[in-house]
Amino acid sequence: MKKVQIGATDLQVNPVGLGTNAVGGHNLYPNLNEETGKELIRTAINQGMDFLDTAFIYGLGRSEELIGEVLQETGKRNEMIVATKGSHRYEGDDIANDNSPAFLQQTVDDSLKRLKTDYIDLFYIHFPDEDTPKYEAVGALQELKEQGKIRSIGVSNFSRDQLQEANQDGYVDVYQGEYNLINRKAEEDLFPYVQEKSISFVPYFPLAAGLLAGKYTKDTRFNDLRQNMDQFKGKRFERELERVDQLKGIANNKGVEVAHLVLAWYLNHPAIDTIIPGAKKPDQVKANLNTLDVALTDKEYNAIDQIYR
Repeated sequence: MKKVQIGATDLQVNPVGLGTNAVGGHNLYPNLNEETGKELIRTAINQGMDFLDTAFIYGLGRSEELIGEVLQETGKRNEMIVATKGSHRYEGDDIANDNSPAFLQQTVDDSLKRLKTDYIDLFYIHFPDEDTPKYEAVGALQELKEQGKIRSIGVSNFSRDQLQEANQDGYVDVYQGEYNLINRKAEEDLFPYVQEKSISFVPYFPLAAGLLAGKYTKDTRFNDLRQNMDQFKGKRFERELERVDQLKGIANNKGVEVAHLVLAWYLNHPAIDTIIPGAKKPDQVKANLNTLDVALTDKEYNAIDQIYR
């Protein structure tokens, strides 16, 4: 497995990482088993997957805690690249986003404790707030970088204008945002800028919450966050399944799974260095790595592109 560099950072990773919102993310998915979540991390480590993506909001810190426990148990912390995200602050029972320098500095310190580590490889501002100048927020992270608490700086879910403001001093290394074959808006408003500035784009929801994995039928029902997503409702859901059927034709001709075909398509884009598909079972972690065995021809790449134009 050939490692890739994330943008202009010094982070070298397996191109296929692991998104961990199902590790301790009890507020996102019902009936999660924490031991299974820890086994996902162990499996990733054992299979040579060295890039873990988590966030405070995944279980309100519980995902970070479970990852920290496994990294301590295995003694593999220095072999892993760990990314986490923060911005959520509680106001009574409500939660709001806060990008103020003081809050971000405290957030990083809290994440360090939960992860049981003295540095974070990549820290993202998870969501923008309405008040803080974005260059001040990123400036606070730059101070933490200079102190050795974080190695690289990311922002997530920022608009193009917010990203430009955040990067006015050139401190932003990575941008994480929603991008998949169904939602390609980032190609228009974000990809040109991040490529110009050597900012690596890390897509979340790469399989559109499982829709692009080719496992669902029109009779599939959902009882988690997917039940509120437009692409899982009514005629829209049926239309998306028809497009997935076209992907299945290409995948079957290559003898590969639809999910791995889709993930390989992303890795062929020059703006994307690494992907972080999630998993709920250890076997899914292993399966995600099959993406590395999928070599797309230009004809296949363009055919997939056309299905989702």
